[in-house]
Amino acid sequence: MSSTGTAACSDLPRIGEDRSQKASQWFDRDLLDAISAPVCLCDGDGTIVRSNRRAEQLLGPGPHVVEFRQRTGDPGAAAADDAGVGAASGIGTSLQGRRLTIANAQGLRRTVSADGELLRDGQGHIVGTMWHLHGSGQLQPEQFELEHGRLEDFFHNAAVALHLVAADGTILRANQAELDLLGYDARDYVGRSITEFHDDPDTIADILRRLGAGERLDKYPARLRARNGDIVHVQITSNALFRDGKLVHTRCFTVDVSEQHAIQQALQKQVAREHELLDALPVALYTTDADGRVAFFNRAAVEFSGRTPELGSDYWCVTARLYEPDGTPLPHHRCPMAVALKEGRDVRGAEALAERPDGTRVPFMAFPSQLRDASGTVVGAVNMLVDISERKRAESEQRALIDELNHRVKNALAAVQAIAAQTLRSTPEPASFAANFERRVVALGRAHDLLTRRRWTGLGIGELIDSELAAEIGCPGRIQLEGPEITLPPRMALSLRLALHELADNARRHGALSAPAGRIRLHWSQASSASSGTLWLQWNEVNGPPVRPPGKRGFGVRFIEHSASAELGGAARFDFDPTGVSCRIEAPMGEAVP
Repeated sequence: MSSTGTAACSDLPRIGEDRSQKASQWFDRDLLDAISAPVCLCDGDGTIVRSNRRAEQLLGPGPHVVEFRQRTGDPGAAAADDAGVGAASGIGTSLQGRRLTIANAQGLRRTVSADGELLRDGQGHIVGTMWHLHGSGQLQPEQFELEHGRLEDFFHNAAVALHLVAADGTILRANQAELDLLGYDARDYVGRSITEFHDDPDTIADILRRLGAGERLDKYPARLRARNGDIVHVQITSNALFRDGKLVHTRCFTVDVSEQHAIQQALQKQVAREHELLDALPVALYTTDADGRVAFFNRAAVEFSGRTPELGSDYWCVTARLYEPDGTPLPHHRCPMAVALKEGRDVRGAEALAERPDGTRVPFMAFPSQLRDASGTVVGAVNMLVDISERKRAESEQRALIDELNHRVKNALAAVQAIAAQTLRSTPEPASFAANFERRVVALGRAHDLLTRRRWTGLGIGELIDSELAAEIGCPGRIQLEGPEITLPPRMALSLRLALHELADNARRHGALSAPAGRIRLHWSQASSASSGTLWLQWNEVNGPPVRPPGKRGFGVRFIEHSASAELGGAARFDFDPTGVSCRIEAPMGEAVP
């Protein structure tokens, strides 16, 4: 600005041109914003065509219009100003120390002190004014009242609950939404301590402490007590007003979130019920987030893995260590669950071994499936671990049974072949071969039947003896039995059953059981140690026909001696005393000792 109060602009428009449009281009907005004081540019009719940022902060949103000018301290100058800026220039009126009444776009009028400088074109014509504004921009009394009314209306009728609280916690003001929220009248609410309406004393104490320290609260959760006793769940947003470092009051916005809280509680209950259901399942089950972090596991998963997984820390699986079915170590990041998440596909029935902290290994099958949200985005996965230990044991037993069956079939065929061959050699008359051979094969078949009923797990010696001598045992005095009950291993039971058949068959046809007064005394015993045992079985015949040592050993003698030696790893000895035949069989029982 020049000392004369005017500024010449050689490029300004000539008289008659659109000066208001041109005036807006005299000064660039960035140039005006660089001025540290509020300034604005007026055209000839008082319309402010451009202002800087500080002027807009003072006056409010534009456009702005200068409605009245008055020299400070000189009310008489108002008449001169009614003629406009040009008239003022023509009579030499100073533009320093003016009071301007400026209206903004909202209709609010503010009065400010201003110093002005006329803008002239190249011919000296006045085309506008540059104003430097001072002061805070006071509202006109009627405007102040209007603005105050608007603020009061906003406070009392706002849709959001509002209240002011003094430094000592006393409620200073509350709007209708606040009163409606809790069901109080203003006289029963305003003037009381805010602590009376909070259900949790610790919560309101923390709120007041933080506000008193100058903190701002944003959506702080709290519980308020309504007049009817209901609990209202709210979120509080608040800050405080300080003057000279002292707390004046706090401003609080309260939002009712009871409905959202009820929904959240219902969801939490639903999740809890689902977790209870999953906990009740007898199969190990767990979930992870999209990154593989374990997010949930049931009780069966703890029992299966032998450990309590760490939520948020364990990745991919709940087990300590994993192995391939062949025993090769399987890193967790390559386990079935990791494959499902990384490759975006479900995995069904993948087998692996889980090692527990105590070193035991559990074979299992995994069934990981992806979890997706409503938009189809993968948010995690759920995995079910099925313990297949019983199946593996069954498969192992099945293989063992098949091997044992093959072995027994081969042994049975070999026994039949041996029986046939020896029966043929010991039978001088071909006509009697069929009867002798059939009798011995039937005995072999009955021995297999006994063991099959016991699933080839063993056979009691009492049941074995009864199967051959049941008829004679039913006749008092014919058979004398003495010995403890012993469970015989399948191999020993089979050989002893056939040996007992040969002894009993010979006694019926030629020995003690062929005579009315003949008797048989059969006793047995077992000597055992910590690691092995030996069975002794003694067969004695008395009161039968006189016995003479045979010229050559028959089928029965050879069969029993061979079975005791080759099949049982023991020995058999015969004594052909004239008073009756006796046979002693000794065989180790090994680990089959009961």
